[in-house]
Order: sequence, then C-alpha cells, then structure tokens
Amino acid sequence: MNLNHFHILTAAILCVYTFPLEHGSAAEPTAREADVVIYGGTSAGVMAAVQVRRMGKSCVLIEPGHHLGGLSSSGLGRTDADDTRVIGGLAREFYKRLKQHYDRDESWIYEDRQRYKAYKADADGMFYFEPHVAEKLFDQFAKESGAMVVRGERLDLKSGVVMQGRRITALRTESGKTFKGAMFIDASYEGDLLPGAGVRYTIGREANSLYNETLNGVQAALAHHHQLGDGIDPWNKPGDPNSGLLPGIGPKPGPDGSGDKRVQAYNFRMCLTDVPENRIPFTKPVGYDEARYELLFRNFAAGQTGVPLFPTMMPNRKTDTNNRGGFSTDFIGANYAYPEAGYAEREHIIKEHEIYQKGLMWTLANHPRVPVRVRKEVSRWGLAKDEFVDNGNWPHQIYVREARRMVADYVVTEHDCRRRVVANDPVGMGNYNMDSHNTGRYVTAEGTVKNEGNVEGSPRGSYLISYRAIVPRKGEAENLLVPVCLSASHIAFGSIRMEPVFMILGQSAGTAAALSIDDKCSIQALPYAELARQLRADGQNLDLPESDLLKPDRKIKDLAGIVVDDEDARVRGSWRHDNKEKPYVGGGYLHDQNGGKGARWAWFDAELTPGRYEVRLACAARPDRAKGLKVVVTHAGGETNRTLDLRKASSADSLFHSLGEFDFKDKGSVYVNNRGSHGFVILDAVQYLPVKN
Repeated sequence: MNLNHFHILTAAILCVYTFPLEHGSAAEPTAREADVVIYGGTSAGVMAAVQVRRMGKSCVLIEPGHHLGGLSSSGLGRTDADDTRVIGGLAREFYKRLKQHYDRDESWIYEDRQRYKAYKADADGMFYFEPHVAEKLFDQFAKESGAMVVRGERLDLKSGVVMQGRRITALRTESGKTFKGAMFIDASYEGDLLPGAGVRYTIGREANSLYNETLNGVQAALAHHHQLGDGIDPWNKPGDPNSGLLPGIGPKPGPDGSGDKRVQAYNFRMCLTDVPENRIPFTKPVGYDEARYELLFRNFAAGQTGVPLFPTMMPNRKTDTNNRGGFSTDFIGANYAYPEAGYAEREHIIKEHEIYQKGLMWTLANHPRVPVRVRKEVSRWGLAKDEFVDNGNWPHQIYVREARRMVADYVVTEHDCRRRVVANDPVGMGNYNMDSHNTGRYVTAEGTVKNEGNVEGSPRGSYLISYRAIVPRKGEAENLLVPVCLSASHIAFGSIRMEPVFMILGQSAGTAAALSIDDKCSIQALPYAELARQLRADGQNLDLPESDLLKPDRKIKDLAGIVVDDEDARVRGSWRHDNKEKPYVGGGYLHDQNGGKGARWAWFDAELTPGRYEVRLACAARPDRAKGLKVVVTHAGGETNRTLDLRKASSADSLFHSLGEFDFKDKGSVYVNNRGSHGFVILDAVQYLPVKN
C-alpha cells in the first residue's frame, strides 16, 4: 500500500474505532486498517498498544481470547524481578497504579492493609497484586489510549499472515476478518506470526556448544531442585518392568548439555484463599485419573512429606500459587506439542493441564495416601470466589513458559545475562534467575525415576537486552517486532520471560514501530540513536545500575594458584551483584541481601593437579557481613566443615580467609550456604593455593 494513502485512511479509521469492539457484531466490517497491528493482548501487547497511541499512531490490538494482560491478570501476581529499579516506562506506571489502588482503604476487604508485609506505604509501586485488579488496570490502559481492541479473534494459523515480499500486509483471522497495517507486533506467548512471516525460529533447548553456554541443553546432573526423592520405583507394578512405566515418565534424555526439542513445563498460577466466605473447596474434576498421582504417593513415601505447593501471599488473603518440589503443579512432559499445535490440539493440552492440576489439588486435600498434615494444610485453602468469575474461578491463561523463540541476528545468551557480553543497543533490562523448570522424567541407570531440566542460575545482577533481539534478522520480515518470543537461547529466555520484562519490551516494540513509520524504513534500518532518545524520554531504563557493572579490582591472573571467581561458581537462589566495597577479586562479588537464609548457596568447583593445597575464601571483613557462615570443603579425605565470621579480618590476608590445608585428587569443591548466618553473605572467590613441600 502507498504510505501517503495509508495515513489518509488511518485518520478516518481512528475516528470510527476508538473503543473495544465485541466479536460478532452485525455492524462490523470484515476488513480493518491501522498504522500498527498487534497480535496478542498479553501485558506486552497492551503496553505496545498504549505506546503506539501515545506516539500518535492508530493501533488495533487483537486478543485471541477475551481477557487482556496475559499471565499478569491470570494469577501471576508475584512480580518476578530481583531488582525493581530497572523497571521503567509504562511498566513502572502499571505498578504505580497498582500501588494507588492499594493505597485506598476500600481495596482491602479481607485483610488489614497494615498487616500485609508486601505493602510499603512509602514505595512508589506495588509488585504483589490480585488478578482482577491487574485485569481492570490493563483494560483501563487500553481504553484510555484509544487503541481499538478486538477480542475473540484467532489468527488463521495456515494462511493468516499475508505477505508481499518481505513485508506483512495483513493478518487474517479464522472468522475471515482482515487487519491491514504498516507495522505488526507479535505479542503472543506462542509466537504465532513467526512461521507465516517466514521468520526463523527454534523450539526447545540448544546444545551448550552452540553458544558456548553452561546451563543450556539437557540438565540431569544439575537438577537438584524440584527433584523427586531417592529410590522411587518407576513401574506400574513395583519391580516389574513388564507392567509399564507410571504416567508422566518418558524416555531417557541425551547427554548433559546436548540439545533437544523439549520445553519447560507449564502450569496454572492458581489464586487461592483461606477466607471461608470467599473460598471454594477443591473438587474432583471430571476425567480424574488416580494413576496420574501414583508418583506423588511414592514421593511422599520416599520421605518428601512437605506440602508440594509454593504459595505467595497476595492482598486480601489470596495467593499466587506456583510449583514446588518433585511432584507439584507443573505437568511435566505434557506440553511438547503445544508450541506448533493447532488450536484444537492446544485446547486439548490446556484442558489436560487443567484436569491434572485440579486433580492434584483434590488429591492433596483428600486422598488417604497423602500425609495427614499435608491434607489438613491444603484443605484450608480453596479457589478464590471473586477471581476468574467467568471461568469457574480458574485462571483463563495457562503459563506458557516458553514456546517458539525467534532466531535473529542477535541471540541473547547466558553470556548477556552474566554481562560478559553487553549489548550496545539496549531496549530494556532483565535480572531474574536463568530459570528453567523441569522438562521431563526418566528412568536412571539405577532403575529409579528422576526429574530432568530444572536450572536456577543467578545472572548476578541486571543485564541489557538488545534491540536486534526483538526484530527478525536482516533479509526477513521488515515490519515485524517480537517482544515476547524474542531471539534468545533457552536458558537466557528463562530469565527474560518475566512479565515486567515483557511490558518493557512491548513498549520498546511499540516505539520502534511508530518511529519506523515516521522514517519510512524497515525496523532493521531504524537508527538506534533515534530509538534510544525516544525510549529515554518515555522513562525506559537503558543503563545498568552502577552496582551491576563489572569493575575489576584484584585481577585473577595476578593471583597464585587456582582461583574460582563468583562468575564461575555454581550459584542457586537470588544473589545480587555489587562492586561497592573493595577489595574483591575480579569484576565484583555477590551478596545474599542479608535475606533468604537457607535458600541461597553456591559451589566453587576446581580442576586440580593431585597434591596438597591451602584453600582460601575471598571476603574482605566488614561490620555488616555474616557471622556463623557454614562452609564445606570437599577433598580427597572427604568433607571438612568450617564456620566463619566474615566481620573479622582474616589472619591469612586482608581479603582471604584460610579454610585449611587439604589433599586433593583431580577435583576440589567449596560449598557455601547462607543458612543460619547473620549478616551479609559474600560470594567472591575461592583460591586453591599449592602447598610447597
């Protein structure tokens, strides 16, 4: 279409379609036109639409379902951000509006605001919230913007992306409606525009070797968390392989670090409550199959007797309930076909997840093979009566943790997350753990069943996300932006895939779309300097916090022996990078924020030449640092426990604390856990210093 003619048309169209249109109206035309067409009413899609409108362009936002906000309005009320300082722009505005809502007395029906720990009167944002509050806010954002919102229209997956050369000209839905535009944004969780637009994408886990990563691919050896108990028999009839495997157990994965097409498990983020007048007890769903939970019963018998749920309290005595343990709400291995499936198959997969998870909740609350203590605790809870009222109080959006991922000229990898690579064209930041849920269950060489795929690697601070990661590679679609299924490796996407990041990238995508229309250029040719100026003007944060910059102090190459820096340690839990207090080794250090005691730990592993070494832990003494820190050294003779006081200067060095001399074969390890410590635990480095005879 001629662009001059296009802008004349959109001015008239904008006057007509300024409010959401309901699907099926007899007065609706079959063709619509706007400057920017956005597919997917996720949090990213809404923010993209708002930004497009604020920049003076017309916009249509197509939501295949009937609710805006995606996971943010479907139970995921616990904002996954280790450092909320990096959240800016429209995302920040969203959390500020949530705070304004909860500042009002009438917003607190089932709870005293002052007793809710996540509410901070002096904070500018609220990062824990109820689903219906979030959805109302997304609806307000869309309505205020004047974006045309179309609900209940699904893309024709076979021929719905209409191309002319390297440009998308229109989207066509199953009902036959056509939406024409100059720019298009795929804000769906599935990346459904990518195949039809001829954009390269991938599904599953890359091999570590592809991008020289360490946490990608098959992860059996590192799958320590959310793991099944030891010694669990995998067969329907214990000890009898001829009886077949229990439900949910699949083939053995490939070697650690190898790639495959498995995707991390999905679930629903349930909103539960223990308020009797607002609680709906768990019921056995139609289609319940007790055999699905045999592995749960055996896991309890193996000694994992805790409640296998992770509830985080939201306002008004509600929860955001997530997966916890070896057998929980994640329906492991049941989603492999989802990313490329048609709608009928996707609906079947979603329904099976719903039956599984509802069945799990009924089982935990009622089944006699579940420990009494667990039954008693789970029975206190039920679905919140005032949430998801049009869907039987069940979340309307399944948690699609990953589906397709674009492969562009820039692929965000583990190296970006660790800031070993720093993008020079950022459009946002992330900082959550590189987090993959389990992808499968298998029978081990010992004949027992284990989970595989869980990884929780800290990025040790915030990192930048490149503009080139949200646009197709040069030579592919010239007017498509992809802020959700962006170009990232499996393990890097495990960190990026957080709702505030999607909002940030959605706004950036909307900005780039509007500027590209003004400049009459492809999205790949948009000058980054122009984009950055607009993003900064609109409140986006594009600069790493000073504390997250890698500023070398004592260089590793100048230290004797074998030095394992915090960058090379195996880290679990939420640690924060810093560089304020010298001395330290390398580009900085990690600290536990004096919190999460017992939930944060690390291993400093080393390949050694057999011999005797003095082992030293790097941590300069400070008054606020930890005492009672437990450290375990693994050596040729076994394990040796040490308890350190990091407030006192080491006798060995102003930086290093000596853990003693030990004999080693070819490997050594130092394990640090913050359980029972008082004060800030520091992860800096471990030095293995050869002892001369």
